[in-house]
This record gives sequence, structure tokens and C-alpha cells, in this order.
Amino acid sequence: MGSDELKAVIRRLHWGDKRGIPEHNAIDVTPGCAFGAVVDQRLKDMERRFGELRARLDGLIFLVIGAVVVEVIMRLVG
Repeated sequence: MGSDELKAVIRRLHWGDKRGIPEHNAIDVTPGCAFGAVVDQRLKDMERRFGELRARLDGLIFLVIGAVVVEVIMRLVG
């Protein structure tokens, strides 16, 4: 790939135009060894667990806010 072609590809990537860029120039980000595959799997598992933890924390925060709102309403009515 010549320097003019490289500049054209970079310009197209910068402006979000991916037409005309051959697919074989795409960067392969899949792990190339067993260690990389294990690390990738562990990272995906950790991401899933953090998602579950965030969902639980969101539920807990919603519960606390709901309890505070109910308490305020009960004091105003009662």
C-alpha cells in the first residue's frame, strides 16, 4: 500500500466513510493464543457479573428512594 493510498484510507476512516476499504485490512482483535482466549473469557465473565451487580444496586437504590417517598407521604397525610 503506497503512502497516497494510506492517506486516503486514513482520511476515509477519520470521516467515517468505510466504502472502498478492503475487508482484509481490518484489524483482527481475537486472541491468538490459549492464554489470550482464557483472559478474554474471564473479562467477559467479569463484565457480566458487574452488570448483575449494577442491576442489584439499582434495585436497592430504587427501594430506598421508594421507602423515603412513602415515609414523606405518610408524614404529610398522617
